[in-house]
Amino acid sequence: MNALKTVFAGVALSVSLAASAFAAGVDLNASSTGLALQGYDPVAYFTEGAPTKGSWKITAVHEDATYRFASEEHKATFEANPEAYLPQYGGYCAFGAAMGFKFDGDPTYWKIVDDELFLNISADIQERWVSDIPGFVAQADENWVTIADKEPAALQQ
Repeated sequence: MNALKTVFAGVALSVSLAASAFAAGVDLNASSTGLALQGYDPVAYFTEGAPTKGSWKITAVHEDATYRFASEEHKATFEANPEAYLPQYGGYCAFGAAMGFKFDGDPTYWKIVDDELFLNISADIQERWVSDIPGFVAQADENWVTIADKEPAALQQ
């Protein structure tokens, strides 16, 4: 695990500015304008089984973040139960959370596990995370208690 933390710390240096610039609330990963999931529709992961760009015309605000949707039906579904569709760890990288860091989750590297949406930062990180989903989720859940309220850059020191 220490070797992985060292590798992730190296990655941290290259994305630390982006991570802090995109954090619009400490425990929620949104752009500086408050756009969550880089404009992808959170409901579509569950209904379409694919990342789907939402429309700037169909939006909802939840916890100070703006979510876009591909249809009015998706918006209504989200508004009825937003917690069911929000990405875990505030949309930060699930593997990063397991390592004790907060990196922007990429909405195109995703997986639904036990009806929960998880994002990762890249294809190689997603591949590593998939190798032990239960272990990494348990570690991320444990870490999230202490890192949720911290700025991403503060975790890289």
